[in-house]
Amino acid sequence: MWDPKEAGAEGQPAGAAARGRLSLLSQGESEEPSAQGSALFLGGNEVKSRAVVKYSSAPPRTAFARLEEKTDLKLPPANWLRESAKLGPAGTTILGNSKKSKPFSSFGMAYDFIDSVGNDVDVVSDSENIKKLLKIPYSKSHVSMAVHRIGRTLLLDELDIQELFMRSSQTGDWTWLKEFYQRLIDQKWQRKKKSKEHWYQKAILSKFLYYSINGDGAAQPVSSTAEQQESSSSDQTNDSEGASWPAPFEMPSSVSEDPSASSQGLKNDFVRNILWTFEDIHMLVGSNMPIFGGGRYPAVSLRLRDNNKPINVLTGIDYWLDNLICNVPELVMCFHVNGIVQKYEMIKTEEIPNLENSNFSTKVIKDIAQNILSFLKSNCTKEGHTYWLFKASGSDIVKLYDLTTLCEETEDKYQNPFTMPVAILLYKVACNMMMKKNQNKKHYGTIRTLLLNCLKLLDKSRHPQIIASANYMLSELFQLDEPKKEENSESPLNENSDESYSEEEEEMPDSDENGSYSTSSDPSDDSKAVAIIKSVGELSVPEKYKSIHQIRPSCAFPVCHDTEERCRLVLSYVLEGLKSVDSSIKKESDLPAADPSTPIPLKYEDESTRGGPEGLEKQMALFLDKMGSLQKGNYSSQSGMIPGSWQHKMKLQLILKSSKAYYVLSDAAMSLQKYGRALRYIKLALQSHDTYCCLCTNMLSEVLLFLSQYLTLCGDIQLMLAQNANNRAAHLEEFHYQTKEDQEILHSLHRESSCQGFAWATDLSTDLESQLSVSCKCYEAANEILQFSDLKSQNPEHYVQVLKRMGNIRNEIGVFYMNQAAALQSERVVSKSVSAAEQQLWKKSFSCFEKGIHNFESIEDATNAALLLCNTGRLMRICAQAHCGAGDEFKREFSPEEGLYYNKAIDYYLKALRSLGTRDIHPAVWDSVNWELSTTYFTMATLQQDYAPLSRKAQEQIEKEVSEAMMKSLKYCDVDSMSARQPLCQYRAATIHHRLASMYHSCLRNQVGDEHLRKQHRVLADLHYSKAAKLFQLLKDAPCELLRVQLERVAFAEFQMTSQNSNVGKLKTLSGALDIMVRTEHAFQLIQKELVEEFGQPKSGDAAPAADASPSLNREEVMKLLSIFESRLSFLLLQSIKLLSSTKKKTSNNIEDDAVLKTNKHIYSQLLRATANKTATLLERINVIVHLLGQLAAGSAASSSAVQ
Repeated sequence: MWDPKEAGAEGQPAGAAARGRLSLLSQGESEEPSAQGSALFLGGNEVKSRAVVKYSSAPPRTAFARLEEKTDLKLPPANWLRESAKLGPAGTTILGNSKKSKPFSSFGMAYDFIDSVGNDVDVVSDSENIKKLLKIPYSKSHVSMAVHRIGRTLLLDELDIQELFMRSSQTGDWTWLKEFYQRLIDQKWQRKKKSKEHWYQKAILSKFLYYSINGDGAAQPVSSTAEQQESSSSDQTNDSEGASWPAPFEMPSSVSEDPSASSQGLKNDFVRNILWTFEDIHMLVGSNMPIFGGGRYPAVSLRLRDNNKPINVLTGIDYWLDNLICNVPELVMCFHVNGIVQKYEMIKTEEIPNLENSNFSTKVIKDIAQNILSFLKSNCTKEGHTYWLFKASGSDIVKLYDLTTLCEETEDKYQNPFTMPVAILLYKVACNMMMKKNQNKKHYGTIRTLLLNCLKLLDKSRHPQIIASANYMLSELFQLDEPKKEENSESPLNENSDESYSEEEEEMPDSDENGSYSTSSDPSDDSKAVAIIKSVGELSVPEKYKSIHQIRPSCAFPVCHDTEERCRLVLSYVLEGLKSVDSSIKKESDLPAADPSTPIPLKYEDESTRGGPEGLEKQMALFLDKMGSLQKGNYSSQSGMIPGSWQHKMKLQLILKSSKAYYVLSDAAMSLQKYGRALRYIKLALQSHDTYCCLCTNMLSEVLLFLSQYLTLCGDIQLMLAQNANNRAAHLEEFHYQTKEDQEILHSLHRESSCQGFAWATDLSTDLESQLSVSCKCYEAANEILQFSDLKSQNPEHYVQVLKRMGNIRNEIGVFYMNQAAALQSERVVSKSVSAAEQQLWKKSFSCFEKGIHNFESIEDATNAALLLCNTGRLMRICAQAHCGAGDEFKREFSPEEGLYYNKAIDYYLKALRSLGTRDIHPAVWDSVNWELSTTYFTMATLQQDYAPLSRKAQEQIEKEVSEAMMKSLKYCDVDSMSARQPLCQYRAATIHHRLASMYHSCLRNQVGDEHLRKQHRVLADLHYSKAAKLFQLLKDAPCELLRVQLERVAFAEFQMTSQNSNVGKLKTLSGALDIMVRTEHAFQLIQKELVEEFGQPKSGDAAPAADASPSLNREEVMKLLSIFESRLSFLLLQSIKLLSSTKKKTSNNIEDDAVLKTNKHIYSQLLRATANKTATLLERINVIVHLLGQLAAGSAASSSAVQ
């Protein structure tokens, strides 16, 4: 006994029929049985055939009833024509299993197996049509089929011309096709009636099948009158079936309202749908053949034959193909003579091609199948077009016409009844692919082509929903929220035409090597045909029609070279969708009057049934109210759309898409620094969003996230506009420009709302302060949305960005107010006290900085927090300076207010350093804060030193405070690190040492008493002078400062000399002082070099000599210092000469002293001569000094070597 599974026909769960519906087989159930025994070996010619049952509504198979010999089939059985699950649809008509297929049968299957269409299936059709095509070379009968292409799939349906023309004479439709048919094909067309013999054979077959399922097999004759009635009713049935054509203008409203509804004639009413792979051709086939059990195999097909008529080739092919398609391994044939049963015979499927009188080659059938498919695929290239494959009865020529093109030549293209089913199928296939679009983006091109072709077929006024939906899907294909990645980078860039196939596919070659496509000699006959098969015999030649035009499996997606182009495409589809929705909403004047007996539905929802976060709409309303943007009665459509209607849902989706597209456009314009354009786009994005809020009855948190992002970008744009005020005219022009498309979208938005919700955010102001405050308000609004919708935790990155921007804008506003306060301060008269306006600005600035610091600290952004603390420190210093300006300049003292603000500034700088922690976090910011801190200490110490508050503090306390502040300033002044600021730091440090030395020097002069303290001051003064001199010597641009330090050191030595009594001590001090004088040579050389460079510069016109207009050298300062230097050098030399002369008298034979005395006298005399010359220029005087210092240095060197 065979395992039923091995047969691979229908391994279907028992009881499916009892449930009275189609049972969908799982992949495992269908694949496994068909995997075995599916390749049939037929007389050495191998033909691969594999069938997988995808759907079956047949009951579990039962054995057929073997009729007794001599049973009279002319007598109807008792169960005849009663509906039988065992026979399926074949049971309701005497047509039996060769029942005519409906004109849209392939569409019904395609709707059910949308996954297969357009992708991996080559053909979808009724098995009867497949058999008819494969029998073309053997048969003289006519062939008339409608062919449609969806992606790479061809849909084949019978196009019954006789039926069509019967309809045409009644309704007036299809008259153009009737005329065309009569003109080109059959001038004397008339309806051909079927013979009595035809109906007799059909009735016999039908009764035979009913006998076969009738358990006891006993015939129960009914009266002949009843038989006559049945026969005539069957004739009517047949005719009435022909009327299953949908009228071209009578598509049921259900289709236009709901694309998924199947219209009349679009049902899949086959008993089983089979995925049949014949060689390399994949077909989805519908079959109604009754299958029985009861042979040697678990599945057999049952046939009735007239014993007097031998089986011919056509019948053999018919039986063979039926069994292959249904994967039935055996055929049971019942022979009769004049309706009397004679015998039964069992034939294996693979033996059918070798039967006597019906010999045929399976390989030829395979070639015919491949040739016909190639012929159709090569020529039916336009998606959405209806092609007509026609072979006249008895003719050898097969012609293919494009009915859509022929139809377009008439007045109304919608006269083609296939238009609507094809459009819906294109739409459904695209929908199905869209569901999986995230899995595979390479199908985008295909989806786009399907949708564009669908839109071409539809009438805007009749199918607004499908048109709106298709346009929305087209807009969804373009990724707005991710960077552009070209999937088909290797495909040529020009493949973005509306047609998915390149031009060459639509042009047929004049003739290929076999002349297969050449037109007939009679042009009038064939000019309308797309392609012709000149002789059906050609179909049997292997690979005669091998398709040279391979249909591309996926169509190239249009290449968008930039974001703007991509967004513009999206917006064009959105606009078409919006127009479609708007046109379908009836105007109030069109609405019917209210029916008093019908209650008016109120627009409210039960809170408990609402989805989404609870109370989100309430929060949103409160938020908009706070923003001042909630108009009364705002939250409802002004156009009268009913919430929940398809228009309402679709418009929401389209509006949301437009807001996203405008946001991306704005972002792109922002990165191009086109800030006016960016503001215009973000305004449109916010207007779209505002309309969305008006229409939306159930706010989603992701939509609020978009709003937060839009407001953040709007804040960025306003800030950039504030910072780029110089280009205001260009920005203004860009802001006011608007495309026609934008205007139309805005018009559609205005149908629903005033779009003024966020008008405050998108005003282009000319006032800097208001721009900054609008920017700040945008960020605050964005942050508030994140807070109340709990998006903060779900989108931490965006939240951090918003807070960073809030911190930044508050810093900008703080700096703006601080600069205004500084400007007011500079304009104020010196003696006046601080104005209220200034204090108000300080408060505003301080408040902004404080909030900004809080923002940065809440996201742990130490660097930015440090920068804001630094700015707050600067504000405190401005406050301190404002207080120092008040009061009399002559009696000026360092005030307590100044001290207070400087100390506050120091506190903020120290907080900034603590915030940073270490220099590694951000070296530049760290160095900047250190410098500012050092400056603050230095400024405070300098002011205390220059304007000592003697009325409040003792001199010693002031000196101590100055000393501490200066040392702290030194601590934060980094002289060692190599940086651009290093010379500044060195100059600062040198100045601090100089000031400290001067202070200790001054203390020493003025102090009396405590010797220990005097000694300490002497040491400190000496130490700081030497450090100051060292640091000034490192700098190339501070010769005057170096000179002043050295002169002060000389004065300090002179002061020390006054307290010395012994000549030796005095001489030693003098010698040290002269050494200091020698060391000033470096400073004089620097001055000399600068003066030489100035003299060397060419003099211009009448201008003063360049030497007198030195920008870098302070001439008066140099002259003053030079005079002091000359007098001090002269004094020191004179004192040296005097002391050396007096010691020479007392002690003789001191060679060293003699040499020094001689040198000093010589230099002294030269110096006197030089100073006596009043006409000498500054450069000449400096040259003399440099020369004398050189001699002095040489003299002291010689004397020291002599000692050695």
